[in-house]
Amino acid sequence: MNDQRLRLDLADLAAEVEPVDLRDRTLRASRRLGIQRAVATSAAALALIGAATGAAFVTRPDASGPAPLPADTPSVTVAPTPTDSPLNPSPTVSPDISGSPDDSTAKVLAGTLYYLGRTSKDAVVHAVQRGADRTVARIPLGGEPCVGNSITVSPNGQRLAWVEDADAAGFGALMTAAIDGTRKRKLATEVGCLGSRALVWMGSDRLMVRQNDGASVLMNVVTGKPVDGDPGQETDRCWSADGRYLAAADESGPFVSGPGSRRHYTYEPPSEDADKYDGWSARSVSMDGRYVAVGWKGTDPSRRDDSHAVVDVATSKVKKLPVNGEVRNIFFTSDKLVLVRNADRIVVLDAGFGVLGEVVEARDTRGLALLAYAP
Repeated sequence: MNDQRLRLDLADLAAEVEPVDLRDRTLRASRRLGIQRAVATSAAALALIGAATGAAFVTRPDASGPAPLPADTPSVTVAPTPTDSPLNPSPTVSPDISGSPDDSTAKVLAGTLYYLGRTSKDAVVHAVQRGADRTVARIPLGGEPCVGNSITVSPNGQRLAWVEDADAAGFGALMTAAIDGTRKRKLATEVGCLGSRALVWMGSDRLMVRQNDGASVLMNVVTGKPVDGDPGQETDRCWSADGRYLAAADESGPFVSGPGSRRHYTYEPPSEDADKYDGWSARSVSMDGRYVAVGWKGTDPSRRDDSHAVVDVATSKVKKLPVNGEVRNIFFTSDKLVLVRNADRIVVLDAGFGVLGEVVEARDTRGLALLAYAP
């Protein structure tokens, strides 16, 4: 009797407990399904937002990359790193620009070529870099020949110098300015503006001028004052781009002098051309003083920027240049290149006169005087 009663009591208890357990299990299963649906819905929403804004998450193939930031990390704006910002910014230029930058030109000749053009009112200084021609300065001619006959560019391409307001004999005020024509100032008066080369640079901060008494004066264009010392009695002076070597002539003939050295040399110009000119002079000097480029002196007092041959000072022999056609200009540059201008291009040589390449001149500068090259 007691056993039967116990079985009945257990059956009643099981009937009461089973519905509760089933309900709990159902609720737990329902909660799990709800969580799974929520996760799936959230993932889909993030994917849609990322696709719409262009900021979808990307799996990094490089495990060494930075770990993702926590969700509560504040946003940070990163300023772009400046690129191609030289220590010496390019001079202010006018919008007169022709041509376009040429990467192939930059590989052969990375610096700037300076040319002199003229209008009826101005001397116009052009700067050509990578094939792009810019007008960097316009200096008023003032109705006289002096500005156009004397204007020159320093070897580093940072300064202009010229003579203006000249008298009938061709002596006037020595002016200097930044390469764009700004910061103009008067350094001296009664300075000559005529001749094949009225103003001659010794480096980029000194300028040899001729006064009305015939004396030569070396001016410091930074201080605006004459350099102390006797400039000597040499004529036809020309310095290397850094001012270390001087090519000139004295009563004993042409020579090149520099640190601890002085060499005399000779040059016999082509006889078929010699009668057309008033002699010749050095126009450019190599950085080691070994070579000079020579050009004609005119029979009138106008400027001459051309040169036609290279002379080896050690041997007095003419150096054969690996170029074709008539040579118009030869420049020895401060970065030890040799620039040979002929026809419509410039042939670029290394210090040993090996060809590095050619640069086709900008269309608007082909007929202009080439004043300088600055690396």
